[in-house]
Amino acid sequence: MSSTGANAGKREEMAARSKPVFTNEAPRPIGPYSQAIVCGEFVFCSGQLGLDPFTGELAGKSAAEQAERALLNLRAVLNTAGSELSHVVKVTLYLKNMKDFDEVNHAYAKHFIDGKPARSTVGVSDLPKNALVEIDAIAEVR
Repeated sequence: MSSTGANAGKREEMAARSKPVFTNEAPRPIGPYSQAIVCGEFVFCSGQLGLDPFTGELAGKSAAEQAERALLNLRAVLNTAGSELSHVVKVTLYLKNMKDFDEVNHAYAKHFIDGKPARSTVGVSDLPKNALVEIDAIAEVR
């Protein structure tokens, strides 16, 4: 079998094992991607901005306000996928300004009470919609 045929077979096999996730309780994707993908026993969540799911506007001007909304959006996506914040194993937090680290941590800590997942925080030069915060996660589906 050619390498092209083998790759196509692998893509078909992965597509059969994975399921896209969509909920109206979180903002619609602003590009060609899913809110999340369930694959096996895990859900891989796309980055969530602090967008209000009904207006599409940023939920506030501060990083803390946007982080709070992003975490609510993440929770909605996880719940639709059959998971929840307490099942999150890895988070990546993207900050437009690392000076917002403490205020975002405060908002973050209110949502991760029972367990503290592994986390990376990355300073970025820009985010879609001129957001200050973006949060993605990987969680176990139960």
